Amino acid sequence: MDLDFTEEQNMLRDTVRGLCEQYCDVAVVRKLEDDPTGYPRDLWTKMGELGVIGLMLPEAHGGGAQSALEGAIVFEEIGRALAPTPLFASAIMTGGVLARAGSGEQQAAWLPKIAAGTAIGTPAWLEPKGGFGPRGVQLVATPDGDSVRLTGEKRHVLFASAADRLLVLARTGANDTDVDLFLVDPNAPGVTLTQQYSMASDTQYHVAFNDVRVPMSDRIGAAGSGWATWDATMHQGIIMLAAEAAGGAGRALEMTVDYAKTRTQFDKPLGAFQAISHYLADGSTEVDGAQTLVSEAAWAHAAGKSVARLAPMAKLFACRTFRSVTAMAQQVHGGIGFTIEFDIQLFFRRAKQQQISWWDTRYLEELVAAAVLDGDAPIRLSAF
Repeated sequence: MDLDFTEEQNMLRDTVRGLCEQYCDVAVVRKLEDDPTGYPRDLWTKMGELGVIGLMLPEAHGGGAQSALEGAIVFEEIGRALAPTPLFASAIMTGGVLARAGSGEQQAAWLPKIAAGTAIGTPAWLEPKGGFGPRGVQLVATPDGDSVRLTGEKRHVLFASAADRLLVLARTGANDTDVDLFLVDPNAPGVTLTQQYSMASDTQYHVAFNDVRVPMSDRIGAAGSGWATWDATMHQGIIMLAAEAAGGAGRALEMTVDYAKTRTQFDKPLGAFQAISHYLADGSTEVDGAQTLVSEAAWAHAAGKSVARLAPMAKLFACRTFRSVTAMAQQVHGGIGFTIEFDIQLFFRRAKQQQISWWDTRYLEELVAAAVLDGDAPIRLSAF
C-alpha cells in the first residue's frame, strides 16, 4: 500500500481548499445554517466547472473516472471547511447508484447533469422508527400497470428542496431485501416536503409520499436488486464520509492548538500546562490514525479490493475521532467554546450529527463484527 500522494492529487487538494476558502468561508457556513436550500451556489457552480462534482463518475457521462483516493481528498477538504454541499447525496450516492445499476437511458439522462452540477439527486432512505438495514424500508411500492404507487414517508432527506430527483428506496415484497430503487420527481403530485432541523443545522427534509405514481421506467436496476445496489454504493460512500470526518477533526485540532498557543493563564500559554498538552497529543494521535485508516480504505477500494471491513472501520473510527477531538477542543477553549461566537462549536455540533448519520456507531460495529467473525461469509443484518 502506497499512501504517498501524487503531484496531481496534491493539486486537487489545493484546488478544493482554495475553492472552499474563496466561496465558503466560515461566514458563509454560518449564514447557511437551517437555510431551506442549504448550499452556496457559487461554490457548487465552480465545483461543477472544475470537474470536482463528477470526479468519481464515469468518463463516458461527463465524469472524471477517478478513484476513491481522489474522492477522499476532496471530502477531507470539505470536512475541514464544513462546506455544506449536495456532493455526497448527489454525486456519490445518487450518481453512484445510477452508475452501478442504471439503464443506458437513465445514465444518459442524469449522469452528465449530476456530474456538471446542473441537476441534483438525493436519497430518500430512512424512515420513522426504521433502522439502517433493509427492514427499515417500509415505504410501499404497489404495482399499477406500467407504474407503481408509492405510499409512506422518509426522513432526513438532504437538500430535498433543491433536488431534481429523489432516489427512493421502496419495499416491493415481504422478504427482507425486497427493496427497489426509484427516481421520483419531488414536485410530483402526492409528494410533500417539510423541513427538519438538526443539531448540525444542516438542510434536511421530511418527505411524505401519498399514492405517488412512478413509471416503471424510473426503477433503477432489476426487480429486487435495489438493496444490493444501495449497500454496495454505501460501502463506497462511507469512505467519503470518513474522509470528511477526518478533515473536520484535523481542522478542529489545528484551531485548538492555535488557541492553546495564544491563550494565556498565569502568564503562560495554555499549551504549556501538561494536562492540556496531553489532550492535544492524544488528539493528534487520533487524527493521524483516522486519516491513515481512511487512506487505507480508499486505497483498497481504488485497488479493487473488498472494503466490507475497512469502509465501516474507517467511518466508525473517523467519526468517533471527530466527536472526541471536538469535545476535547470545547474543554480547552473553556466556557466560551460553547458560545455561538466561537467557531469550534460549529465543528462540535457537526461531529455528533455525522456520527449518527449514514450508518451510525451501532450499525457500523455490527458490520465490522460480522467481517471479523465471519470472514468472507455474506454479511446479513436484516434485524436492523
